[in-house]
Parts: sequence; C-alpha cells; structure tokens
Amino acid sequence: MQIRLYNDSPNPRDVRKVADALKNGGVAVLPTDTLYAFAASMEHKKAVETIALLKGFKLKQAKYSMLCASLSQASEYVRPMDREVFALLKGCLPGPFTFIMEANGSVPRNYQNANKTIGIRVPQCSITRAIIEEVGCPLICTSVRPIGEDDEPENYTDPDLIHERFGARVEVVVDGGIADVGASTVIDCSDGIELLRQGKGEVEL
Repeated sequence: MQIRLYNDSPNPRDVRKVADALKNGGVAVLPTDTLYAFAASMEHKKAVETIALLKGFKLKQAKYSMLCASLSQASEYVRPMDREVFALLKGCLPGPFTFIMEANGSVPRNYQNANKTIGIRVPQCSITRAIIEEVGCPLICTSVRPIGEDDEPENYTDPDLIHERFGARVEVVVDGGIADVGASTVIDCSDGIELLRQGKGEVEL
C-alpha cells in the first residue's frame, strides 16, 4: 500500500491508516528530513526484526534510531540530561539531527547499541511527527538504504522507486514527496558532546 501525504497538512484519516498498520505490528517506510526510513513501533519486536532483514544487518549489529514526535517524548526514553545537552537538543530539534544518548530502562535492550545508547531523532517532517503522535510511542527506524549498497541516491529518495522495490515487503510506503539525499548530522551526547558526522543540520558546538 502506498499513501500520499502532504507535509503542510497531513490528512488525519490517512495518518490513522499508517498508524494503525504500525500499531498492528507492521513496518512502514516514512519520510524524514533526509532519506526515507524503515520504521516500526518500538512495542513490536518482530517488526523491528523485519527491518533488520530489509536493511541487511544482523540484529546484534543493528544500529537503530528512535523517531520521536517531540523532545518531551524523547526525554522519557533517555537518562537525565544536563543543562548543556538539553539546551543543545532544544535548539536543534525538530531538525535533521541524530543525537546519540544513553538509553534508560524504557528502551528495550534489543534496540540499544552495544554501549547502551540509542540515536534520537525529532524530524521537522510534520507527516512523520503526526504518525508518531497517532501511534502513541516512538518508532524505531533506520534508513532504507541496505547495508553494502551504493547505487543511485534517488532509489532511496523517490517514494515510487522505494514502493517498487519494497512495497511487497512492508505494510505501507508513505509518499511525502522526493526526499533529500543528505544525511543527518550526528552528535554524540552520551559522554560529553562530540560531533560524529556533519550532515544537513548546522550547529555550533
């Protein structure tokens, strides 16, 4: 199934269709501020395992991010932040950033990285934030580019091409228009503040 949604006014009925698919344990392809992403409700372990198969990595090697609707929601799943880190996130989110944070006990161990951290994203994309709000919990995600594949970027930015390739293996592909080929800016806040990758997001540290 492919559903077209518009960022300036996501249709509530279609948002509910996507959210229902996720709440029922399905996998969706969603727009973000960068490439499209595979996403599943954090409450459905098997759906996250399906994402690992689609991505082409082993579960123990998986590196997931958590899509949240707001910084307030994200703060429920990470260890308390100091003032400097909180101010940084507040100034950057929503936006094209991934913040590596220490996960708390609300994040299942399967979704955490080896050092008990997880990437936090709050996208500017109102489509995806509306879907997260309707689901009622964060989504576990990773980009649709499979591990080891280096083909044309438009294969991961064009929802029609994504649907052609993955439509039979996921419950829904959300068409939010052509995505940006740029990657998110990654900042590690798990032990101090360190820029790991400069991407779309501009920030002074």
